[in-house]
Amino acid sequence: MSSGTTGRAGGASDLAADLRDAYAAYERATERVAERGEDTLEAVAEQHERLQALFNSYEERVTGDGDFAVFIEFQEEMARFIEGLPEGLPHREAFEAVDDLMQQRRLTESDFSAARDRLAPVENDVARLEERDATRNRYRELQTHAQKRARELGDEIADLERLQDLGAADLDAPVERVSDPIEAYNEAVTEAFETFRREASARDVLDFVAATTAFPLVPFEAPPSDLREYVETHEAGTDSIPQLLEYAEYSKSKLSHYVDDADALTRTVATNRTYLRRLDADPLTVAWPPPPADRLRWRLRELVQVTGRFAPEDVVARLRDLRSLPDRTEYDRLRESAVAREQVTDDQRERLASGAVADELERLRATRTELRDALDSLPSV
Repeated sequence: MSSGTTGRAGGASDLAADLRDAYAAYERATERVAERGEDTLEAVAEQHERLQALFNSYEERVTGDGDFAVFIEFQEEMARFIEGLPEGLPHREAFEAVDDLMQQRRLTESDFSAARDRLAPVENDVARLEERDATRNRYRELQTHAQKRARELGDEIADLERLQDLGAADLDAPVERVSDPIEAYNEAVTEAFETFRREASARDVLDFVAATTAFPLVPFEAPPSDLREYVETHEAGTDSIPQLLEYAEYSKSKLSHYVDDADALTRTVATNRTYLRRLDADPLTVAWPPPPADRLRWRLRELVQVTGRFAPEDVVARLRDLRSLPDRTEYDRLRESAVAREQVTDDQRERLASGAVADELERLRATRTELRDALDSLPSV
């Protein structure tokens, strides 16, 4: 359980200030666009982009000892560009001055540099749009970051609150009243499943495991489809899983003396041996510390239905006995004690006793409030 978030609250506080600053910058940039008119600036930017595309396409080819035919083509393109400028376009005179500069018998790199200098007023207007877009993107990024950080702070606060709850648990509570029957059941069901896996046919075991998919609180991994098909359709499926695993170690010539289709066994059992080896009773056991009472009741209800398909009655009886634990013991208090013993470290206990956890929790709550206030007070754009 995490408790080492000291220092991170300050970062979130800085984020709230950055968010407000970013929105103020966006507002200023938006006002600068409004001063000139967004439609006007968009029209200027469009023509500026067209002219830059012409420069990029022709500059290297028409400067110096460039191809004369390309030179003439460029000047014609420039003339068409000027003729196509909308009436009343701001900075039209700057575009025309560039055209005048380009209508020479010979062009150099310095001519293009001078042309770009004459476009400075145009670029200043285009920069207003670019600044508005950049500040808007920056603000949106910070909003997303702040929303994520607010959620993280919520998780950190929940962790510390949970740590405080566990710190108040009675560590001397008689948890064996819960642990003993759970341990007895776990040992019994593990032994019963090992016997089932060892003695029953692979076909029956895999049928059982496949059937548990109807019980979401009994989390067996479903058998691979090719393996199930093999044990259902071949005589070797009537052998046990340990026997199939042993067969998978045989050479093909030796295996042919034991099964009717050595290739099929090698292809399916050998390639799924990891699954077969890992198949154990773990999904049937109850974890320690145990789950909350309601979840335990639901899980045990499913376990009773599942274990009854292979286990002796005494194992099922132990399960039924477990179902009454929350009713005949101080289950919540004993479980809380068990969780505290397992999860709270010595360092965390020291931090709880010193008040460091309470202080950190107060800082995190204040920082989350500040961050949420910033998010709530600022609009989306």
